[in-house]
This record gives sequence, C-alpha cells and structure tokens, in this order.
Amino acid sequence: MRDSYLDEGFILDKKIGVNCPKRVENAKIQIANTHKVFGARVRVDSTGKLAELERAERDKMKEKMEKIKSHEINCFVNRQLIYNWPEQLFADAGITSIEHADFEGVGRLALVTGGEVASTFDHPELVQLGHCDLIEKVIIGNDKLIKFSGVVACEACTVGLRGATKQILDEAERSLHDALSVLSQTVKEPRTTLGGGCAEMLMSKAVDDVATKIAGKQAIAAESFAKALRQMPTILADNAGFDSSDLVARLRAAHYKGDKTAGLDMALDEVANVKDLGITESFKLKKQVLLSASEAEEMILRATTQRQG
Repeated sequence: MRDSYLDEGFILDKKIGVNCPKRVENAKIQIANTHKVFGARVRVDSTGKLAELERAERDKMKEKMEKIKSHEINCFVNRQLIYNWPEQLFADAGITSIEHADFEGVGRLALVTGGEVASTFDHPELVQLGHCDLIEKVIIGNDKLIKFSGVVACEACTVGLRGATKQILDEAERSLHDALSVLSQTVKEPRTTLGGGCAEMLMSKAVDDVATKIAGKQAIAAESFAKALRQMPTILADNAGFDSSDLVARLRAAHYKGDKTAGLDMALDEVANVKDLGITESFKLKKQVLLSASEAEEMILRATTQRQG
C-alpha cells in the first residue's frame, strides 16, 4: 500500500480506437451518448437487399461522421459502441475515438473537462466541448489506461492504489470512499464534534442523568441506551488492540469528573484531551448515526409493547 499515489488529471479505464492517435495535445473533446447510430442489426430475405441496406447504413454513418467532424474536435468519447468502419473514419481524420465509456465515465469526464454530454450533432454552436492539455495512453501494472492531463477542473485528480491482493485493494478503496464521503458532507455541514469516543461518552452521561429521574421500566430502556452509546469507545479500543474495559472505565471517570474534552488517544493507549489533539468527527454523520440508533430502539420497543398487548 505504500506505493499508492495521488496523480494529477483524470484516468479512464478504456482503450483508444485502432489506428487512432495515441497521444493528443490541446485536446478538444466531444463527449457523446449516441444510441443506435454507429451500426444496427437487420433481417432480410435476399443478399441483394442486404447489400442495399449496408450501403444505406454506411451512408447514414458517413453523414453522422461529417456532422461530428464539423465540431472541429480531435477526440471523440462515446458511451455506446463504435463500429469498425466509423472507427476507421475517425482514424483517417486524425480523431482519437474512445468507445464504451459507460455512464459513470462519461459523466465524470464531462465534469472535469468542462464539456457536456451530447446526443445530437446538428448544431455545433450549441455543444460545449471538453478541453485538456494532453490525452495519452499510460500503463499501470498490467492495465492500459487513458490519462487526461491538464483538465479544466484543476482540482481533478486520480488516486492509484497498489496492494498485494485484491482483498487489500477492495478494503483500501472502501476506506478511501468512506473518508471522501465524510469530507464531502463536512464541506456541506462544516460543524464537527470531538472524536475518540468523547461525544458518545458525553451523550451517555446525559442519558444516565435523565435515567435517574425516570420512574418505572422506562428507566431501564434509558440506561440501556446510555450503555449502547458507550460501545463506540469500546469498539475503538478493541480495534486498536487495547484493553477496552480499562480505557472506557477511565474515560467514563474523566467525564463524570467534569472533563468534557476527554477521549481516547489510540496512539498512546490513554485518555487525553482530544480537542488539543485535533481529533474531530463530522457533526452531520454523528447526528445521522444517533438518529438511526434511536429509530431502531423505538421500533424494538413498539414491537415489544404490541406482543405484550
């Protein structure tokens, strides 16, 4: 995993068309989602009709190709399949063609290059082309990919993950995706809470205080919810390989003594001031987790009440 890296630009896991230029500078990119344009399947009852249909289809393809070339592009990216003859026409015109760039690839490419996905080509003046400084074929490991460098969206980049096994790569990808998701949500909701189990312990103490004032069986539910909240620092300690019983007990004692910034320092196996350490979590994420837990508890209590009734 230490060989993983962050690279500038956008990488598309596709192949450049046969005989097309493998390197394009100052690229003008036409991003398209054409349906049933480049090729079709038909049924005929004689070879003469077949030849006639083939000629009509080729004329149709050529007409479409001329409309595409009128956009003055040097790279054409299509979400659909590009058949051999249109691909050869692209190559003859010096246009790099890329096919089967599925919905996700087309959408991201349009976003980073400043273009838009087009389905018709009759009005070039209405189509927003994508731009980048360089398109080239690169090899990463055993895979041949297409790299778009110098894209309009300068913040666009690609993360290359390297690992010994597919399982390690899958786990690294999931962890990276989770981290990026939290960051994107934090940008929308910049408020944060203290991490390291600090927020959960504060909430647990507050629920415990309320539970002491509740009469009847509802107090048991409140105490159980407070205990559930303390499971987060317990899980943190267990995952780090530390003695969770000792750490959580010390953390709970610190909070009951009035230390509202106490949390777990997983680097030193101790209770520390997480505010000074800069350990924070997304407020929006923490709020959603708490709401989901509360809703689950409420459903369980309702089901129990209905069975008793």
